[in-house]
Amino acid sequence: MEYPITRLRRLRRTESMRNLVRETHLEPDALIYPLFLCPGEGVRKEIGSMPGVFNLSVDEAVKEAETAASLGIGGLLLFGLPESKDEQASGAWDDDGIVQRGLRALKQSSAAKKLVLIVDVCLCEYTSHGHCGIVRKEEGVSGTDYEIENDSSLALLSRTAVSLARAGADIVAPSDMMDGRVAAIRDHLDDEGFDQTPILSYASKFASAFYGPFREAADSAPQFGDRRSYQMDGANLREAMREIDLDLGEGADMILMKPAMPYLDVIRAARERFDVPIGAYQVSGEYSMLQAAFANGWLDRERAMMESLISIRRGGAGFIVTYFAKEAAKALG
Repeated sequence: MEYPITRLRRLRRTESMRNLVRETHLEPDALIYPLFLCPGEGVRKEIGSMPGVFNLSVDEAVKEAETAASLGIGGLLLFGLPESKDEQASGAWDDDGIVQRGLRALKQSSAAKKLVLIVDVCLCEYTSHGHCGIVRKEEGVSGTDYEIENDSSLALLSRTAVSLARAGADIVAPSDMMDGRVAAIRDHLDDEGFDQTPILSYASKFASAFYGPFREAADSAPQFGDRRSYQMDGANLREAMREIDLDLGEGADMILMKPAMPYLDVIRAARERFDVPIGAYQVSGEYSMLQAAFANGWLDRERAMMESLISIRRGGAGFIVTYFAKEAAKALG
């Protein structure tokens, strides 16, 4: 029926009425909070381009985790800043590496045990050149050319995943975008007795300008070139579906879409096609843009933050990795 018999505003008249008919809901346990672990003790260094986000020593990370648990947040996504870097990314797969130490400490905290501990599996934070795999240099007529080797990188990524599982990771999350990495990691996890450890694959990770602040946070900017030869072209939706299909075929249990808001159509397409848990990462650039608008008084802080998260949830993400996790959980609480 049409107006005046049908009046959609009837169901918008009061807050209680709007709550009753709301189609999309967000709860704290659908939020994942990223943490950046660094060496030292008592370290809480704010990241200049990401207000309210810090590089944390392990003891400070445990405190953050306990706060997150008290707010009902679902889990953490851990990144590491090693004491030193090399071309083999040895800090990533060192059993005494920064994230491995962090995992063991978090598992000792009764409060933090309530959280799902997800660990990023990549090499860029640990390599001296800042790329996500082994680099081969070739001298040519025009100078030095660099190739990010795919297959030789898989062994290091697999070794990293096993080391992190051994340290207590609940979920390993490869974000490198090397072909075949999910199958390689699954095989190595199973061979080492970690057949119950799920893989959350960054199945469609786009080469995006929105990662800029993260590279300050994780000290992971490439020293030469860029990552477009392995991260996805932002124009390609159909290719993203192929990437997801391949990763699921190789053994991924869940998928993570990154970035989130500039790629809501990709999240929606994946949700309609794949019957697996799907998350989305509201990345550093998305967070920092909103923070800049808040600082200038251009946007209402809580409303804009919650609207951004609801849009990602409405797009099809079952859970959201976001630097707003604590603030949003408080608002939802």
